[in-house]
Amino acid sequence: METVEKGKRVLGIELATDPRWVNLAEFDLEEILSDHAYCEQKATTSCISLIQRYPEYVELVQELMPIVTEEWGHFRLVVAEMTKRGMKLGRQRKDQYVNRLRDFMKRANNREEKLLHELIIFAMIEARSCERFRLLSLHISEDELKEFYHRFMVSEAGHYKLFLKLAKQYFTEELAQETWKEMLAFETDLLGDMELRGDRMH
Repeated sequence: METVEKGKRVLGIELATDPRWVNLAEFDLEEILSDHAYCEQKATTSCISLIQRYPEYVELVQELMPIVTEEWGHFRLVVAEMTKRGMKLGRQRKDQYVNRLRDFMKRANNREEKLLHELIIFAMIEARSCERFRLLSLHISEDELKEFYHRFMVSEAGHYKLFLKLAKQYFTEELAQETWKEMLAFETDLLGDMELRGDRMH
């Protein structure tokens, strides 16, 4: 339990994932890998969309371009791991977690505020993904998969910090922190309402 709490504190998130999630995920590895692959694909397209919608934010574009490449590379790594194990990529499924975060974002009043919320939501998704990759890297039974997920954990931690940095750069640090705290509170309530499922990364 201490390792879970430590990961929670480092990322600043309010609610640690139930440790039983790892056991559920390991029960049907093909499902969690398939969902993981699509999470990486959606992260790629989300960053591309952000660049397309906010091209005048020069540093944002420069920072996100390598993230696009990295996330697509992650998609390929997960699919390669599945292929190696004789698994097939399943159909993409709706991500209730991300959709609910986006619903929360719809209260934005203008284009600039929407950008702030996008950055905060991306930071939240990356933070939660990092926390769950950390759990897998520590507690999944197969050593090869522990190393596999550790790589993703490190990457997601960097992305989480980048999105928060951009939010503080383009808006005041006070506003970014206030919005981040609002998102943390919302995400805590959200996960408390959601079923714990081993076939979903979120």
